[in-house]
Amino acid sequence: MKIDVCFSPALYPVYHNPEAIVVVVDVFRATTTMAAAFSNGVRSIRPVATVEEAEAYKAKGWLVGAERNVKRCGFADFGNSPFDYTAEKVSGKDIVFTTTNGTRAITIAKSAFRVITGAFINLQAVAGYCVCHKRDVVVLCSGWQDKVNIEDTLFGGALTDALLNTGLYEAGSDAAAQRLLSTVESRPEIIINRNGTSTHVGSSEETNSKLTMPVSLATKPEPAARKPTVPMQIGTSANKNAPAKNDLPMRSRLIAKARCQKHWSPNGPEIRPTAIGRP
Repeated sequence: MKIDVCFSPALYPVYHNPEAIVVVVDVFRATTTMAAAFSNGVRSIRPVATVEEAEAYKAKGWLVGAERNVKRCGFADFGNSPFDYTAEKVSGKDIVFTTTNGTRAITIAKSAFRVITGAFINLQAVAGYCVCHKRDVVVLCSGWQDKVNIEDTLFGGALTDALLNTGLYEAGSDAAAQRLLSTVESRPEIIINRNGTSTHVGSSEETNSKLTMPVSLATKPEPAARKPTVPMQIGTSANKNAPAKNDLPMRSRLIAKARCQKHWSPNGPEIRPTAIGRP
């Protein structure tokens, strides 16, 4: 089975696979809000792409959550914040939901075998669902108005990491491989384990806590000091300032090997792909 990451809804036609599970992610905030609503007992959420559709449902008596360009729509009962969907307001209710990016991505992918929504707060459940159904997976990042954003792309790397660690999946293209490499190498002090926990590396103690929310910069331990390195292009020989092979995370070395089959030699010079965001 394969996993791939589509960085923008505009690219989805290239990644469309009618037999795949599509995981739509809009960390800020549609899919995070949906996960929170289900956690608080909502019975169903019906995503629609346009404000006009949501208004039509509102006229029929439905509860509606609606947002455009970060602002709650005037006719809506809820906006696009997880804090709007408390148990007192949504438990046992059916809700129509439309947002600037997330619900649009959901409707774009509706012809896939199955469309599910993912966020950091339900990452472990999403990974387990994909493994259980034994199908190819496409992570569809909602982005912002068809532009790539960081938080959805990071989720794609986290889910790729979780599924590759099961040994049942392989990267479907360079998009998934590069996303995993960037996730591991650009933030080496945080590793998302296969069971959905997070490990902080570089502190005096390793903290394994259930990953229920994105790691906060305010609570993240200071990373261990690292020697400055110069990112290198594929196929170039190592710079003398580059770290020794054993300094790189094992997964990063394996991905570098997979992406550099024509150039990589276990006994030759160190060759690494450029890691986006690596200092």
